[in-house]
Amino acid sequence: METKSTLANLATEARNPRTEHIDELPTLDMLRLINEEDAKVAAAVAAVLPEVAKAIDAIAQRFISGGRLFYVGAGTSGRLGVLDASECPPTFSVPPTLFHAIIAGGDTALRRSSEQSEDSPEQGAADLANAGFAHSPDGTAIPDTLIGIAASGRTPYVLGALAHARNIGALTIALTCVQNSQVAATADISIAPITGPEILTGSTRMKAGTATKLVLNMISTGVMIRTGAVYGNLMVNMQASNVKLVDRAQRIIMAATGIDQPSAAALLEIACTIKTAIVMQKLSIDRPAAEAELKAHHGNLSALLNRKS
Repeated sequence: METKSTLANLATEARNPRTEHIDELPTLDMLRLINEEDAKVAAAVAAVLPEVAKAIDAIAQRFISGGRLFYVGAGTSGRLGVLDASECPPTFSVPPTLFHAIIAGGDTALRRSSEQSEDSPEQGAADLANAGFAHSPDGTAIPDTLIGIAASGRTPYVLGALAHARNIGALTIALTCVQNSQVAATADISIAPITGPEILTGSTRMKAGTATKLVLNMISTGVMIRTGAVYGNLMVNMQASNVKLVDRAQRIIMAATGIDQPSAAALLEIACTIKTAIVMQKLSIDRPAAEAELKAHHGNLSALLNRKS
């Protein structure tokens, strides 16, 4: 474990000179200062887009081969991993096991802080192994990917998980907000948007947390785009499971095919899924034929329709 002096050298622990007197400012000026600091986050993320793209392409390739994506983190970093993983199944209609998030301290740490849980690399490795990382239920090895999330770049729990993943030959990605970090040295790909000193000293739920969420959103969305869950900018993998989503599904079919709302509603009723409905309309074929075409093209609507056009 690092000494206090080592931690004090981290950019995420440094004192921000611009906000040293934030408590003395009128509320509006305080908010302007926070907003100005937050505005720096987008530029920090823009600087690491090549690394994000490399990660997306590598993960997408593993998804095609049956792999999954795991997030591991502690505290805010862990919660952001859980948030991103939990939003992918309803957004893209993928199995909940495709995106898997592990937080130090378990699910109770989502609501109640469990800071002491992050200090054990052995526990990080054990929790990852117990989650079945890189192996299917029957023990067969599969090409999983691990993203270790640590704003400080030195969380022992995350380091332990990354070391375990790398030891068994899995793809490892580090997401941190400091340069030359320990997690980066442990991973195959390092993504490090440098957000600098926080508005409140050491409060990485702020700028570092925002950068982390932006990158995780990019990764999960980018992987789903690369693997055919999106057509144009339409979420064609979405399941119409309530009134709002049925309405959205109809509008997606309308946008993709040019038909009107009553026709889209009737088509969705027959097709059951957005993709099937679009293929039926675009190719003037029935549901079984549309489903067969989708299966032959691994569910990739763009690949199917571009080839048929």
